Amino acid sequence: MQQREKLHYMRLIEHEMPKLVAYRKAFVPPTDSSPLVVRRVSYGGEEHPATTKRSIVAPVAKLPLKNAHALHKFKLLAGVRWTPTAPADAGLSVSECQSEHGFFKISCEEFKAPAMNLKWASDALDRLVDEANDTKETFADIPIDTRHVESRIRKSKKGGHIYGKQTHQPTLKDFPEEWLPTSKAQAAPSA
Repeated sequence: MQQREKLHYMRLIEHEMPKLVAYRKAFVPPTDSSPLVVRRVSYGGEEHPATTKRSIVAPVAKLPLKNAHALHKFKLLAGVRWTPTAPADAGLSVSECQSEHGFFKISCEEFKAPAMNLKWASDALDRLVDEANDTKETFADIPIDTRHVESRIRKSKKGGHIYGKQTHQPTLKDFPEEWLPTSKAQAAPSA
């Protein structure tokens, strides 16, 4: 029985596989007009709750943001969905990982249909871009919160959990002058 099954699959490979060449398509890398990377999870046809999940990753520099104020506002509105480096599971090439304004990632698995999850994530991205391009309020005086990035570095235990290794090692120049001890030459009164 095993030999027959093996021969059956060998015949399929020999006779049916050449027919698949007709369906082959050349890979065309995405252009600047389509900066989004849509990701999905597959378990080889098996039923799993995560198969409906869809995620979108986009370099912020390629989004249709009007100016620097819109870019800053977008990063603020995105919150923890914005990172300065590309997510590990983003599916972006090395050349795209050098984006100067970081990356945005959003995912959804709330609905039963995968297309509905993708539509929700796409609509959320569109709403964020529209709100960032709105010039009523620029939020220029609010700094970008990077605590989520620093926390991820600390939790990875790859040297970033050591104090001062995340950004730079603190030196005496980082302290206010009134905190520093006075030297003996400055403390001695001149006669």
